[in-house]
Amino acid sequence: MSATTMAVPMHRSGLLAPILIGGLIAGTFDQISAFVTMGLQVPRVVAAGLVGTWAIKSTSAWVWVLGLVLHFVVAFGAATVYCMASRRLTFLKEHFVVCGMFFGIAVFLVMYLVVMPLCAFHYVGPYTLRTLIQGILVHMVLIGLPIGMSLRWFGE
Repeated sequence: MSATTMAVPMHRSGLLAPILIGGLIAGTFDQISAFVTMGLQVPRVVAAGLVGTWAIKSTSAWVWVLGLVLHFVVAFGAATVYCMASRRLTFLKEHFVVCGMFFGIAVFLVMYLVVMPLCAFHYVGPYTLRTLIQGILVHMVLIGLPIGMSLRWFGE
């Protein structure tokens, strides 16, 4: 009876490492990619999605930090979704390369088609083909794949 009781908490805690590691790696890679392609003020744009467009032109350090924190909240949220889904869909861990890359595409689509239109500046495009291809590839390789790999390597 005690073995069954102990197995439940250990089973659930087995997701903490892949969520934290996958979210940290994916968030870091994505932020570096954003810095390279759009400049060091990208966190201000992320913060503007929550507090309003005035944040883009703000010189306050807390706005920049808020954007960085929000960026990592999204990354950890994505890692949490993938890892929690893997408990029911075991193939997510077994086929982590393909599933992780498709998950990256899903993250991109949710961000561009749901989150950005609903944020404070209601961004809905227009999107260029280059932006779409680059965004999908970045999300596949730098977000989905590290999250899938972290589940495979660090998940229970």
